[in-house]
Formats: sequence, C-alpha cells, structure tokens
Amino acid sequence: MERKPLIAISISRELGPDNVYRDFLRSPYLHAVVQAGGIPVMLPNIPESAEALLRCDGLLLTGGGDFSPSSYGADDAGTHLKGVSADRDQTEISLVRTALSHNMPVFGICRGVQAIAVAGQGSLVQDISRVYPDSLIHHNQTQARSEATHPVSVAAASQLQAITEQTALRVNSFHHQALEQIPAGWQVSAQAEDGIIEAIEYPGYAWGIGVQWHPEDLVDSQEEARRLFAAFVSAARHYREEEDGNV
Repeated sequence: MERKPLIAISISRELGPDNVYRDFLRSPYLHAVVQAGGIPVMLPNIPESAEALLRCDGLLLTGGGDFSPSSYGADDAGTHLKGVSADRDQTEISLVRTALSHNMPVFGICRGVQAIAVAGQGSLVQDISRVYPDSLIHHNQTQARSEATHPVSVAAASQLQAITEQTALRVNSFHHQALEQIPAGWQVSAQAEDGIIEAIEYPGYAWGIGVQWHPEDLVDSQEEARRLFAAFVSAARHYREEEDGNV
C-alpha cells in the first residue's frame, strides 16, 4: 500500500486566559490536506520542529498573527500589531530555511507567504491601509471565510497559472500586512488590482508557492483551491519517492 505523504504544518501561538501559551491550528487546513491525499503533522513552535520537519515530505505554512518587524530588520512603524509571537517567528523562519535547503515542497498561506519572504530576507508592508490609502479592495474582509471577495491577476506562464488553469482568480482576504520585498530567486505570480502582491513562486525549485489568500477555506467550493492543494501534496509524494530512491 502506497504511503501517503506527511505534510508538516506550522501552527499559531497565543496567550490563553490562564496566562499559558497555546499552540493551535484551524481545522480547515487539516481538511484540505487530507482531501488532497496527505497526512497532516502539526509542528509546535519550538526549535526541535526543524528536526521533525525532516521526517516529513512537504511544509505548509499557515495564517495567523503578525511578524515582528524586528524579524525582517525593520522598525515598528506604529502599526497595531496583532498576535506577535517571537517563538513562532523563529520557528517558521527555521522551517522555511530547512525545507528549502532540502529541496522540500513549500506552500505558504497568508502569514505563510510572509514567512517565506521574511526567511529569505525580504520585507513586509506593515499596514496596507497606510501604504495603500486609496485602495478600494478590502484585504481584511468581513464576509465569511468561504466567500471569495476580490479578483487577482495571475501571471502568464507561471506555475500558479499552470496549476489553476486560470489567468484570474477570485480570492478571500484576511490580512492587513502584505509582501513588500520578495526573496531573491522568487517571482511574483499574482497581484491584486491595487498592486498588492498576492502570490509568489520559486522557478526552478521542486515546488515553492505562497499565496496571500486562504484556499483552505475554499476547497469545498472552488476547483482552483483544490488544485493547489492537490499539486502540493503530489509534489510532496514525489519528494518522498525521490528521497526513498536515494537511500
């Protein structure tokens, strides 16, 4: 029986009412991975998670709180930061760098695409409303998470276009920060009408894609979201086959 690929998933951290930190994950990520044929493995926000990652076949970076500006060498611009966790910042930076150094498939979602940027010495827009005050797009929508509310343009001949088979997508948005400087070697593969970077990818790499929206909340209603997770899990399966072949 063929072994399903193990998908390592980064998780959120918050301080509970009892003053004890909790590491947790929204269940739609689990559903999306399982639906695509993978087995989710949640990695806690501890240094040892980078070692545990090497027993898995793909890395899924999830949404959540803001990165501390210090993590990408910036000063706090006076933004009202939400859900900052130094432990999570450090864990995800380590996970991204470890995965990329081993040619492991990487899929970043919302904060996850920002993790890719920060780990690659890129930078973030600390608050969209300050940098793009005239934007008519609500990047932090009030509609249900399963509702796609605005369009993005997909770059021609990009991997994202090949997977989704679309030149434009409707997406859901729950973020007030965004990519500013992307890492060296990566390229923009989707943008919103106001110029916000909505997706990046790593040409020539095994499988590296980050999106600013939340496809895990769309897999039950949108074919393009299902294709993204299917392609990622398929790449993780291929990665494991290659690794097993090198034993």
